[in-house]
Amino acid sequence: MTTQTRTEAPVLTGLPVLGSMFDLKNDSLGTFLRARRDHGDVVRITAGPPGVRSQVYAVFSAEGVQQVLAGESANFRKDNAFYQEIRESFGNGLLTSQDDDYLRQRRLVQPLFTKRRVDSYADAIATEVTTLVTEWEKAGRTSVDVLHESTRLALRAVARILFGTDVDSAVEVVERCFPGVGSYVLRRGYSPVKPPRDWPTPGNRRAAALHQALYEECDRIIAERKAGGRTGSDGDDLLTLLMGAESAEDGAFDATELREQVLVFLVAGHETTATSIGFALHLLATHPEVQRRAHEEVDRVLGGRTPGAADLDALPYVTQVLKEAMRLFPAAPVIGRRAVAETTVGGVVIPAGADVIVAPWVTHRHPAYWDDAERFDPDRFTPEAEAARPRYAWFPFGGGPRACIGQHFSMLESVIALAMILQRHGFEAVDTEVPVGPAITLQATGPARCRLVPRA
Repeated sequence: MTTQTRTEAPVLTGLPVLGSMFDLKNDSLGTFLRARRDHGDVVRITAGPPGVRSQVYAVFSAEGVQQVLAGESANFRKDNAFYQEIRESFGNGLLTSQDDDYLRQRRLVQPLFTKRRVDSYADAIATEVTTLVTEWEKAGRTSVDVLHESTRLALRAVARILFGTDVDSAVEVVERCFPGVGSYVLRRGYSPVKPPRDWPTPGNRRAAALHQALYEECDRIIAERKAGGRTGSDGDDLLTLLMGAESAEDGAFDATELREQVLVFLVAGHETTATSIGFALHLLATHPEVQRRAHEEVDRVLGGRTPGAADLDALPYVTQVLKEAMRLFPAAPVIGRRAVAETTVGGVVIPAGADVIVAPWVTHRHPAYWDDAERFDPDRFTPEAEAARPRYAWFPFGGGPRACIGQHFSMLESVIALAMILQRHGFEAVDTEVPVGPAITLQATGPARCRLVPRA
């Protein structure tokens, strides 16, 4: 066995005193791209003045990502400042829990996310897509912001699957509260100095009110369900299943745990899928030939009927479009961890206690795996092309033991939604470029308007 050379990580060039603080604040995704281009696959990035300076080790190669998320996952924990802020805002659900808490929650929830169970949600997804497109047509809409509309669709779909008939109230509360909570988490997660949450600052008070509204809505619906109130049409909605999740080894969720799981599923379950659907529609609108091929596949396979879970394998090109959209616009553009013990990645030393990030935004554009990486090309995701790439050259759902439990649900919803929308409409881009930035998930900072072209 050869001994791997150990070197110190190169440091991204920044200001003498403040490092890369302003670069990260103004354009963190561009800063990470520059770090890889100028310094390689493991880079140390510093930010802030002496005394409160933070530093992060950024890992960009597919092999390095695999080591962090899978091969040495026990050494890279969700202990960084950003995850702590998410944990304090949304609770200790599957997204943020660790160790025995996470294993217990995962065991209780896993049976609710088998392929067979998730496939049974196809009809609920189709109902919400039909409602959305019918609204466009009845209102005589000639253009839509596809990212805004995709967010509405994904939120209503996940609320229907979670709560059955309890949709409208939950959607209103999340639409009103989530953006403010997300901004608050982002500001605190990246700030080297922040006041305690219980200090009565205007920002803390606004965030506390939004948190409380989210918690109260989840608690209200749970209480109604426990009292024998409204349920899904067959009592098979996800909340009913969560309430019944139990095992001899793990017990059942208590009231706080149930609320935290519901909130994580409601928030995380719509944001990521909305990003994928919205950017897929935007990219189709800016690439007419790709859109033509997608229309042809949808028409040939479905013949005007509503798609179901069994149709996913018969829609390979629509799936390729979606995967390529997720490559260029990953819903989680940066994923954070903290190293427990010193290790080496790509021959570079990562010290114990260091904050570490892996970045789909960068790895999905890495020239070692993607030729002309900014070009939209769904043929990158033919079976042959996928087999030729390293496993972690594309990882929009994370990976390893903490991979997103809802990835099959997200793919199912996204492919069904794209197919059904393309059955009835074509798209022409009004906004050909959509600026983006990171929040809890990738966020558009400008509109993504498209003209609607009804199809006969």
